[in-house]
Amino acid sequence: MTQAFKNVVVVGGSYVGVATAKELANLLPSSHRPRFAILPSHEHKCLIPYTTTFSLSPDPSRHEVIQAKALSLSPTTSTLHLDTPFQGSTTVPFTHLIAATGTNLSPPGTIPHNTKPRAITFFQSYQSSLRTAPSIIIIGGGAVGVQMACDLKEIYPHKPITLIHSRHNLMPAYHPSLSDLIKSRFAELGVNLITESRVVIPERGFPLTAQPTDVHLQDGRTLTADFVITATGQTPNNQWLRSSLGNDVINKKNGFVKVKPTMQIDGGPWENLFAVGDINDCGAHKAAKPGMVQAGVAARNITALIRGEEAEEQLEVAPAGIHLTLGLTKNVIFRNPDTAKGVTEPYINLKDEEDMNIEEVWGRRGPKVTSQRDYHL
Repeated sequence: MTQAFKNVVVVGGSYVGVATAKELANLLPSSHRPRFAILPSHEHKCLIPYTTTFSLSPDPSRHEVIQAKALSLSPTTSTLHLDTPFQGSTTVPFTHLIAATGTNLSPPGTIPHNTKPRAITFFQSYQSSLRTAPSIIIIGGGAVGVQMACDLKEIYPHKPITLIHSRHNLMPAYHPSLSDLIKSRFAELGVNLITESRVVIPERGFPLTAQPTDVHLQDGRTLTADFVITATGQTPNNQWLRSSLGNDVINKKNGFVKVKPTMQIDGGPWENLFAVGDINDCGAHKAAKPGMVQAGVAARNITALIRGEEAEEQLEVAPAGIHLTLGLTKNVIFRNPDTAKGVTEPYINLKDEEDMNIEEVWGRRGPKVTSQRDYHL
């Protein structure tokens, strides 16, 4: 592999990984380069190509997008090891590395495929099961479970949809006003809500096809549904870091990667390793916007290190906020009160609009959309 450039490697190509790569592409000196389910008939829009990731950077030709799986890294030699060769080698040297590998969700939250055609086929099969199932149970009252329940009830208004949640309040990381708002929307749509009940998850999970299935609760009750969706939270994608850097970099309580306020990985002598977004344990809410703020902090600190300066910028954790869909025609922007500034009430902006601006997302991350055919790229 030619070494005309020094590599700053971003591992992870989701929202925060792309944001980090773009931020670096605009900040790094010329010697360095960054490397890098429910609604039918729209599944192709959620899979955005990376072809224009660096199109707005000062010199797009300096940067690369690599499609491969990161297996491990060697901190002593500053090399990343891949499962697929790139430019004749499965090893990529770097001066700095940013982990943005996020978390895994149960399908369809995480797609069990890495190509667009196979992912689309998976979504279509999943949608078919939802369409044919006479009744559906959703396990988990976080954002994924809430949004899926609202979407399903709006698409299939006569189909029994039940959501089971282990706590009294839905989305408990937020001010109780959000839970009240969601419960009101559930009542409006006709979603059956069971709270303060925990489901016994089978060792192999629930079937991904429509079939009569018993759902056992820890309080002894048994419910039956024809399709069960598990939406019970995130599993950190930390295996490659744990095996490379040791257990000291992982918070044993939750599995997330420990970081300093500078976004540098904590637990070792490395100043050139960073972690941003859902993979880390910085205390920020796990969502796109906080991840993008972290990306900016990491990118600017890396730029400072390259200039021979200290990584001094520190993350300021803001109150949790979210843009949450409540069906196909309603959504809400919600932000917890900033008690540090004396704010006691949350910010709530309810919207009645069908479009969540996927065209705008493509405009920021993918090729310009001029017709519906472009979504199939």
